[in-house]
Formats: sequence, structure tokens, C-alpha cells
Amino acid sequence: MKSAVEQSVVERVDDGDKEKKKKRRSNRRSKQNSASTASSNVNSSFSNTSSNQPGFDMHSLNEQGLSTASDVAFNSMPPMHINELADTLEVQNMQIHGQGVFSSSCHEPISCGTSTDKYALPYHQIGVCAQRSYFSPHWSMDAVNKALEKGDVFKALFHVNAHNRLEAYCKIDGVPTDVLVSGIPAQNRAVEGDIVAIKVDPLTSWTRTKGPNLVSDNSAPVEDSSSLLENNEMASDSCKSKAKGKVDDNHEDGHYRNCHTPEKGYYFEESTSQSETSGLNPTGLAIHNGLNGNHSSASNSLHISSCGGQNEVINALEKLCFVISTFPSKRPTGRVVAVIEKSPRRDAVVGYLNVKQWIYYKDFNKKEGKKNTNLVAEHEYIQLVPSDPKFPKMMVLVRDFPDYIKKRLQNGNLTVEMDLVAAQIDDWPEECHVPQARILHIFGRGSEVEPHIDAILFQNAICSEEFSPEALLCLPHIPWEVPPKGTPKVGIHIADVSYFVVPDTALDIEAQTRSTSVYMSQRKLSMLPAPLSENVGSLNPGVDRLAISMFLDIDHIGNVVDRWIGRTVIQSCCKLSYDHAQNIIDGVNDVETSNFSDNYYPQMHGHFEWSDVVRSVKGLYKISKSLKEKRFIDGALRLDSTKVAFLFDEYGNPYDSMLCEQKESNFLVEEFMLLANRTAAEVICRAFPDSALLRRHPEPNIRKLRELEAFCLKHGLELDTSSSGRFHQSLERIREKLKGDSVLFDILISYATRPMQLASYFCSGDLKGSENYWGHYALALPLYTHFTAPLRRYPDIVVHRTLAAAIEAEELYLKNRNSLEGKAALSAAALKHKVPGTELLADVAAYCNERKLASRHVKDACDKLYTWLLLKKKEVLLSEARVLGLGPRFMSIYIQKLAIERRIYYDEVEGLTVEWLDATTTLVLSMCANKRAFRRGSPGKWRPLEDVALVASPCDLTFEKNGSNEFGEANAGDAGVAILDRKSSIKYDILDKEIDPAVFPLTVRLLSTIPVALHAVGGDDGPLDIGVRLFMTSYNR
Repeated sequence: MKSAVEQSVVERVDDGDKEKKKKRRSNRRSKQNSASTASSNVNSSFSNTSSNQPGFDMHSLNEQGLSTASDVAFNSMPPMHINELADTLEVQNMQIHGQGVFSSSCHEPISCGTSTDKYALPYHQIGVCAQRSYFSPHWSMDAVNKALEKGDVFKALFHVNAHNRLEAYCKIDGVPTDVLVSGIPAQNRAVEGDIVAIKVDPLTSWTRTKGPNLVSDNSAPVEDSSSLLENNEMASDSCKSKAKGKVDDNHEDGHYRNCHTPEKGYYFEESTSQSETSGLNPTGLAIHNGLNGNHSSASNSLHISSCGGQNEVINALEKLCFVISTFPSKRPTGRVVAVIEKSPRRDAVVGYLNVKQWIYYKDFNKKEGKKNTNLVAEHEYIQLVPSDPKFPKMMVLVRDFPDYIKKRLQNGNLTVEMDLVAAQIDDWPEECHVPQARILHIFGRGSEVEPHIDAILFQNAICSEEFSPEALLCLPHIPWEVPPKGTPKVGIHIADVSYFVVPDTALDIEAQTRSTSVYMSQRKLSMLPAPLSENVGSLNPGVDRLAISMFLDIDHIGNVVDRWIGRTVIQSCCKLSYDHAQNIIDGVNDVETSNFSDNYYPQMHGHFEWSDVVRSVKGLYKISKSLKEKRFIDGALRLDSTKVAFLFDEYGNPYDSMLCEQKESNFLVEEFMLLANRTAAEVICRAFPDSALLRRHPEPNIRKLRELEAFCLKHGLELDTSSSGRFHQSLERIREKLKGDSVLFDILISYATRPMQLASYFCSGDLKGSENYWGHYALALPLYTHFTAPLRRYPDIVVHRTLAAAIEAEELYLKNRNSLEGKAALSAAALKHKVPGTELLADVAAYCNERKLASRHVKDACDKLYTWLLLKKKEVLLSEARVLGLGPRFMSIYIQKLAIERRIYYDEVEGLTVEWLDATTTLVLSMCANKRAFRRGSPGKWRPLEDVALVASPCDLTFEKNGSNEFGEANAGDAGVAILDRKSSIKYDILDKEIDPAVFPLTVRLLSTIPVALHAVGGDDGPLDIGVRLFMTSYNR
């Protein structure tokens, strides 16, 4: 900080003093100051500028770019339309819109404008905002809506690269690849999860996709604390596009600042001449217009007409897709012009307060003799470091802290820095290069489990409160019996939860708010109260229970030849686990060998015997194999990724982990659940075509598919991704080919999941006329929904109600065929069961999508937490790893033992020489005596070798037997290895003696197997992470 203050003084000297000092500075310092001077002279207005003006003014560019009931009964009834019813950011070389100036050598702004406040503070205090803008102003919503209608901008979900926050991605519906948003200025204050309006750049500004080698492009820094962006290159590109393109005649001074109207015109290639071109050339793209047969250049044929309407948006999407397919080596880029809908994550930020930096400034003030020596001043900021790397570092005004935190700071209690805190983003104006946040509360110490569990739930807006008394009053009294109605039937039975969860009751409202049950290894947050989810609503054996049943007649090749769907009362004879069913499939639990005195076997109820259960399970398994075979013949795709299960001690702490795989009994149940879901989708969509809650799975991301194909091709594997069915078939051939290398196949499956997009719920009426987007890619089905888990998913309850309305409408129609029309029957049933209309159902679907994604984040975060706790308990875990990506700065590795991917950075390490052979994609790491390869522009970033490698001398590798340190006396049965970690001077007892350390020089290639040491990082001193180092041995230590 002292250097930053001194730097600000230097920057304020007059030009004459600068010239004198330049003569005494080094070349590097001279270049940095010249960059700062250039940035300080940026024109602050938003008017058009000369093409030779340095800097990066996003709004002065001339951006032109391309832009069952029986089938008879259901078929006899007409469809019913329900609507008819009624980081601290390092901004080196960053060009800004105002007067704030940045130093090329300092990570903090030099000046944030003048202030008459006697407590005026530097950057990490009151200097968060400058007098002028760092960012372009957001367009008004009126301007955004008009641009969306014209196809000039697109609505997209904003995601940030967790490894490099300078890169973000936007997925536009209907576009096969995502749009890259590179750099903080282009992201324009959008954060992870925002729904934004994105303007696609001209084709000349698009970046190139990864090459076929799939080598990690890690020659440039990716950390958030490194350079903000190569803005000099961006500025020169911007100037080039200004020189090529024509300036819009309607572009006036202040136009973008007022944000009334976006830029006009939408092209995908700029042209410097009026002449038409054919074929492909550097300045234009010739396109054959299939609609009118005309052949024209891109600047004409790709232009979107000025008339509004849905056709124009579809036109823009088609043209964008055309250019992407025409230039497969180019990746579309764009910039955010507005935030349409703010992410809920803005209100649920979790992180740590950087109190040390604040204390450093206080001490600096005391040394300088400044008057403001209060420990907590009114105008001071403290930096907040989010635990999620996708979020920027933030500034929190100290005066807005809760009183108990301010009191701790006033008392000099600096352990606040070790606490995990909850915060929300209050504002991010144009003048501030980081958002301003407010602390809500403290979870607790960062090294403890419960604060992290609470933080995970808070971060994902998961309700962990007890059910309200009003919701509990909606439940029936226990003991409960089924009302005497109907005749029991047998088939595929799903608990009739909609009988108990009545629409618009307190229980229904709370179930909809929770939307899904949340699972956290050792804990479950139920969507419904336990008396319902575990008792009256659960199909427990030996008692009558309400169900919606499907009776399906299935032939030997898996075709459903007849079906009946209705509400039933069932009583099951026993409760089987997956292990029970698997043992029956494997022939372990034969009737003759069954011993019911053993507690392993389930209790039988009613007149059924164990032999009946064995016969039923074997019969169902045979049918499930036919269903599975037919699904894959019809084009289904299956990607089974490796999952890790944790083993817990009596105190709830993980002590070990294991890889788990699905068994045939899992597949047996899955096939019938898929069939029931598909059947329910067909029925509700036929009865209520505008108000069916369905589930779709879009086609994969084309760019990532190409990367996967290139990866397979490089390693001699043939992969056909032209359809989901061929994708699956080629994966099965690769599985057979890689029988001896299961780790490589796990890596391939991990890669294959990356292009896949998330499946989502939607309302059929919301995508009316776009039935091509309804399908489920992985299942290869035109219609699909969720019906089989109403106790843990709210969409299933909605589907149950819709299905019940369809069933009742059919019964009404058949009873009153002469006097009642099918449409009237559907209308009456829909009113009775409160089937939601299109608009309401679309909102329900969107909310359920958001909640399902949040529950997935909770599970992933908890898995990471338990992995961290396991590593903390073991101190060091040795494992083998496979190299996935390789480059001059870092390698990406896959650790099968924990089914995770990590990176090891080896650039700028004391005592380590890095030799990168680009031609052969080979890395050689060698030890040297404190050798530092000089690298300009990165002083003070050298790291000790212990940060990269756990290096043990052969003398430190001692065998221990029964707790003694007798070298060479241990046997293979009970020996361990003790390693002295010179980084922490701690001696670790390593139980896994099968992992041998590597030696220097270490030669690494793609898919090499290397030994690594994993350890827990963070806790009290920062965000939790899983650290990984090379496991090496050398006599030079």
C-alpha cells in the first residue's frame, strides 16, 4: 500500500518533472508510465472518436455484426387450452471513461479523483469510485426490448469461468455455441447467474477456437489477481474496426450515456467497398439467400430488417447460426449492454473480510502521522473476498457493518478475518470498478463444518426452517386409513401426493417455495413434512396407500401395446433395497437358500411369500432389459460419470471415500420410471397442449463437441457425435477398446459431459410453434416430464394434478358422451384440479429450474466440503493422477480416487526450470539451484518450490512398523511411509505406500500418469480449496 501511495504522488507531478524522471527509470518502468499516461488522456465523452485515438471506448465503435386412459377415449376428445379459461481487480492498462488513472506496475488505481473530506482514503478505502465512468452505462429497458424485438441484441444467461474471471460465457437459446465475453469492460458489471442483454461483436472481432491438440492455452496469466485484460490489443482491434466500418449517421454525442436507443444495424461482416463478392474473402461473406434465391454479400444478406416481430428474432438467430457454422474456427464474442434480470446470487454472497489489508492502511496512517487514527472510521471500506471465484472482490463500507462486527473491530478483535460472512451486493455504479456490498451476518469460523453447511444453504437460497404450523395443519391425523373408495390394482405405482397437497393451501405454497428436497450426504431437507413424506404419502409395506397407477402391457421387444392409468389404493407386501434386488438378479437370494431369521431379508406382509418376490423381480428385470435395449436402438445416450461416496464416523466426520457405480437393480427401476414419465408426458400434452409441464434437454454445445472429437482423434479414438444414438454407440465401442484403461474412459466420459446442456422444465404453451425444441436429447424422446417423485419434486405434483384432470375428464366424457363435449369435460376437470394456465405454469417451471439448480449446487458444495474435511483429517493424501491438459504455465489433472480435476501451476517457482516443447506437447520440469528466469512485469510473484511439489529426500522416506522408526524392517502388510514436508516442517504418516514419488527431471505428456499429494487449503485463513502438488523425491533437498 505504501508503494501505491507513493506512486499516486509521482503521477501528480507536472510534465517537466516527469521528463526528468523518465531518464532515470528502467525500460520496463518507462513503458508502464507511458501506458498510464495514455490511459489518463482517454476522451471521457461517448461521442465518436478518431480511429487513431488510443484506448478502448466500447460505445464509440461502429459495431456491425450478424447480428392413460385408453387411446380411443383420449383421441376422441379435443385438446383443451387452459388459457381459454381465464478481486480486487487489477486494471493494468485499462482505458476508462473518466479521469481515473491506473498504473501499469501497481494493482491499485493511482487516483480516484479529489475529495475535500478530511478522511479521504486510497483505493481500498473510500477510493472505490471515480468521478467518471469505468463502465459503459446500461441500456434502458425500453431500448433493450426494442433491440430484442429487432434481433440487435440477445437475451442470455451469464456465466463466468471459475478459473479465469476475465472470461465469461453467454448461452443464447437456439445458438449451438456460447458467446465469449472477454474482459471486465465487456462484462459491464454482470455477475454469475444474471440474465443479460448481449450484443454480438462483428465477425472480425471473434476469437479463434481451440486447436485440435487441445493443449491448455495457459501461456498468459489466468488468475483474477493478474492483469485485467490485454486491453492494448483490444484497443487496437477496436480502432481497426472503426477504420473499416461506416459510422452510423444517427450516432450523436451523449447518445449512449442517455441509453435511449441501442446501436443501429446488425451485421456479421464489415465491408470496405460497395463491390459484391462471391465465395469467402477477408472483407466479406457471400451468402446464398435460400428464401429468394438471391446471392449477396454478408453486409446485405445478413442485415436484419427494421420491422419488428418474432420473425425478425428468428431471422437473427438463423443468421447467427449460419455464420457460426460457416466459420467453425471462429468463436463468437460479445459484450453486455444491460442486465435484464439480476441473479439471486447477488443477495447471497459468501466470503471473507480482508481485515489485514485494512489494518495495514491504519498502521500506515499512524506512521505518516495522520489524524484519522480511530480503529473504525465512518468512510472506510474493507475488502470482501468471495469464496466463489466466479464473483469479483467487493468493497464493504465499515459504517454499514452490523454492530457486533464493528464492536469486535473496535476492541481490536481481528479474528473477524477468520470468519465466514454473508453479504449482498448493494450497488455497482458505472464509476466503481468493483461492486459495493453489505455484510448481513457471520456464519462462524471458516475451519468448522456447520458454518460452511449454513453458508452453502444460504448461497443457494435453500430453506432449512421447520415447516410452519399452518402447513402441518393441512396433514391428516395419524393413524390414517385410506377412505373406502375404488378397487386396488397392480402396476407401476407412484404415491398420490396431490391428494394431500391441495392447491393454494399453506402446504402447497410451502412445497412450491421449497420446490425440491435437498440432499447433503448426511442430511436431507425435505420438500414436504415428515408425516407425509415418510408416512401417509409413502408406499410403506403392509398398509393401504393412495397411488396413481399405470398398468402397461409390454411385449418382448419393449413396446407398450396397451395401458390403463388411474387413481388406486395399493398395499405392498415388502420393502426391497437395491442390494436385495441385486442379490435376486445375481441369484444370491434363491428361494431354497432364503433364511428369514436373518435380519438381512425384508419382512413380508399379507399372503405373499418370498418366492413371489423373487419371481416378480426376475420377471421385471427381463422386461427392463428389453426396454433398455429398445431405448438405445431408438437413439438414447447414457453418460455414467464416476461418483464418490463418503464414509462417516459416529461423529459425522468423513474418514474415507470410495467410488461407487450403479448396479443392474438401479437400471431396473430406472427403466420403469423413464417409461412412466414418458407415458405421463404423452397423456397430459394430448389433453392440455397449452398447459403441460414438460422437461426438455437441448442439443449439446457444438464448440465443446468439436473439442471432444479433437481429443478423441488425437488419441486414436473414433467418436461420432452426429446424433445422440451414434454418440452412444461410439462411446460403447471406445469402452470396449479401453477395457484395460478404465481411468482414461472415465476421463473421456467426464469430457463428454461438458458439451451437454442442462435439462429444464417448460410450459408447452410457452414454446407453442417451436415443437422442435421440446425434445429430450439424451433420452431421444419428443416428449418427457417428471411424474415419479412427487414427494421430493414439486413439478411432479403439478403433473399429477394435470394427469388427474385428464383422467377425470375422460371419465366424464365417457359417462355423458351424448350430452357433454370433450372440450367441456376437460374444462370442468381443469377447474376442479386447478391446472395452471400457460403464463402461470411458465413461471412455475422457471422457478423450479432455478431451485433444482440450487439443490445441485448444494450437493456439489457439500461434496467439496466433505472432501476438504477428509483431506484435513488425513493431512496428505497420495494418489495417481492423469494429465488432461498441458502448457507452459500449468497442467490440468484428473484424480480418479476423488473423481475431481485440479490444476498445478509451475511457472515462476524458485529452484524449478520449466521447458515447454510445443511441437510435441511435452513438459520437462527440472530442479536448479535458486535459479530465477527473469520475467518482465511480474516482480515479487516467485513462489517456493514447496508450493508446487512435495519433495522428499530418500532419507526422509522411512518405513514404520508398529509405530517404530526402524528403517527397512517393515513388511508389506503393515508398513506405512513417513514424509517430512519441508514447507510446513511437519512429518506426515502416509498410509498409501503404493504411490511411488517421481524424480527430477520430470517429463510429462498428455495423459501421463504422475504421483500427486493432495491437502486441505483454507478454513480459518480463507476459502476452502483442495490443494494438489507433485509428489517428488530428490537428494538435492
